[in-house]
Amino acid sequence: MIVCSIVKLVVQVKLLPTPEQAAALEATLHAVNTAADLVSAVAFDQRCFRNYDLREHTYDRIKAECGLAAQAAQHVIKKVADAYRTFHANLRAGNLGAPGAKRRTRAESRPITFRPDAAQPYDDRCLSWQMQARTVSIWTTCGRLKNVAFTGSPEQLKTLAARRKGESDLVARDGGWYLYATCEVPDVPVTEPEGFLGVDLGIANIATTGDGTRHSGKGLNAVRHRNRELRRRLQAKRTKSARRLLKKRRRREARFAADTNHTIAKQIVTEAERTGQGIALEDLQGIRDRVRLRKPQRVTLHSWSFHQLGSFIAYKARRAGIALIHVDPAYTSQQCSACGHTERANRPDQETFLCTSCGFAEHADVNAARNIAARGVAGWAVSHAA
Repeated sequence: MIVCSIVKLVVQVKLLPTPEQAAALEATLHAVNTAADLVSAVAFDQRCFRNYDLREHTYDRIKAECGLAAQAAQHVIKKVADAYRTFHANLRAGNLGAPGAKRRTRAESRPITFRPDAAQPYDDRCLSWQMQARTVSIWTTCGRLKNVAFTGSPEQLKTLAARRKGESDLVARDGGWYLYATCEVPDVPVTEPEGFLGVDLGIANIATTGDGTRHSGKGLNAVRHRNRELRRRLQAKRTKSARRLLKKRRRREARFAADTNHTIAKQIVTEAERTGQGIALEDLQGIRDRVRLRKPQRVTLHSWSFHQLGSFIAYKARRAGIALIHVDPAYTSQQCSACGHTERANRPDQETFLCTSCGFAEHADVNAARNIAARGVAGWAVSHAA
């Protein structure tokens, strides 16, 4: 069976504006987000959250009061409508607590607000790209800025030139200016896999595959612990220099986590591609609410982005044409991959798996990964039985 679809990628390029251009971009973000706060207040007061309905109430007003062009005003209204759609989806999913919870009540009692430098979407009417000259022409409240230089990695620029489609977001971050452009890349057709490579995600080992490969979390946990202690000491000082250093370091751990997850995901996908296998992942939706851990372990669980690692594996697998399936992770760490016997006593400690029925012994994470692979084979057979 062959399935083909489109992968949407986000390409980041860095703008290199002059001081005058940077001032115009900053004024523009402040204006559009002031307008977004105004639209959000109207939406909240009138309980009107649909894009087209909000236009009737706010379009002329934000154009006149905030100095926005027609297209920019429509993007502001759509941004607010999308924000409320996400907010209501989070309410339905229980992400803000149960009805009546203090956090949920506080969130429902006031309109959504936007940071003065929150990102703003642009379409091709407000933003044009000159790929050969490496410049963009972009609308601002101070007029159209032309010849704003940008740069990026060769691979990103190549993808941008060939595959850009849709809107781009203007982002201000840590004193720099960026454009996030959406690109559509066709998938490689997914072919029938010859078995599945199971991947067990964890804390002691970030990822373990059924072939015995373990991506240890020991060094990563040490880095996270060091960063956490540094943040604690700096926050306790409450000095101007400490706050400045905290601001400088605030994204460092996120970049470290993303780089590590990219590396692990690439190695897993490369191995699956080499062996002609698909990839079976645990469905960890809601894992933070289900798992009960000791207090020192909770910080470690909540500080690492397992969802990000899973999403990296998923999109890399799609680009390589590798089958991917998510399976129920229940009892994979207690089930014997040799005989299928499931018992809590099969796992006497974190690293060891010893089946009380057949005597099979293996590293606990490797055993779990093999169970995930077996469930992947069964799940794929059921979903593709036709």
